[in-house]
Amino acid sequence: MNRNYYYLLICALLFLVPRSLFAQQTTFKPYNQMLPGVDANFDMVTIPAGKFNMGSPASEKDREVDEGPVHTVNINAFWMSKHEIPWDIYELFVSKVFDATRKEISSESVDGITRPTPPYLDMTFGMGKERHPAVGMTQYNAIQFCKWLYSRTGIFYRLPTEAEWEYACRAGSNTAYSFGENENMLNEFGWFGSNSNEKTHPIGTKKPNPWGLYDMHGNVAEWTADQYIPDYYNQFASKVGNNPLAKPIKLYPHSVRGGSFQDAPAKLRSANREVSDPSWKRNDPQIPKSNWWFQEAPFIGVRILRPFITPSKEEIDTYYNLKPIADYSS
Repeated sequence: MNRNYYYLLICALLFLVPRSLFAQQTTFKPYNQMLPGVDANFDMVTIPAGKFNMGSPASEKDREVDEGPVHTVNINAFWMSKHEIPWDIYELFVSKVFDATRKEISSESVDGITRPTPPYLDMTFGMGKERHPAVGMTQYNAIQFCKWLYSRTGIFYRLPTEAEWEYACRAGSNTAYSFGENENMLNEFGWFGSNSNEKTHPIGTKKPNPWGLYDMHGNVAEWTADQYIPDYYNQFASKVGNNPLAKPIKLYPHSVRGGSFQDAPAKLRSANREVSDPSWKRNDPQIPKSNWWFQEAPFIGVRILRPFITPSKEEIDTYYNLKPIADYSS
């Protein structure tokens, strides 16, 4: 066969590749997401597709039973926000004033967003607002924030799965932390119980992990998309997991990752799993309790993800439009 044959064959194959897929592949790079009509933006970092060992070995210091067995997981490529979402961005979602003054946003788009009910407490808890991570939102609240972003940017954002979160946190490492095993180095990478003065700190003031993500260890813990199931990893003991997700079917508990400014180093390990709890609304006087705020959780925040492969419109609508489960907990 001559060169012309191979040339024609390659051209034919390229013609069969969907242009949208080719465009995605050539534009997979970090970017800055601007919000229309306002001086606000956030950075997104590329996280390459790959596989990793999820969980922690029995030999790891402070290891919990729910972190095993260690198992191999395949992860698709995605973008992840470089920082935890700060109040500077999140408050635009909470406030109706922002949308009321943005003429370029259609009324249909604005009306399609259900907003958080006003909290009866200062949800900054006096810790600071400018560049400080937003805190105290429920998982439902965080998902609606992603929907709000979609209505403004046309880009599908969501919460990371537990597997995606740990993959991004580890950044190629197999150690307790993304920087190694030595917890004495935590002071360089995160805010936690020993150095935080019991409050959040502006995002990005510590060192990033090897993939350029800040505050993956500490500052605030972060929502994931998963239902928390203590023995969930057991099903992968003898097989490879492919983009696993424990789909939520009940209000409690959901999986939380990363540890916070209140926590000891053990809670900041890459494999550590924490859970949402009804006590986070202990003092909420409403019946049913708020779908939007955890008034007892100044330590929970949000980091967002954009999948490399955009879901269908139907899948996006399903994700954003799930009804909240009423919380009657006391």
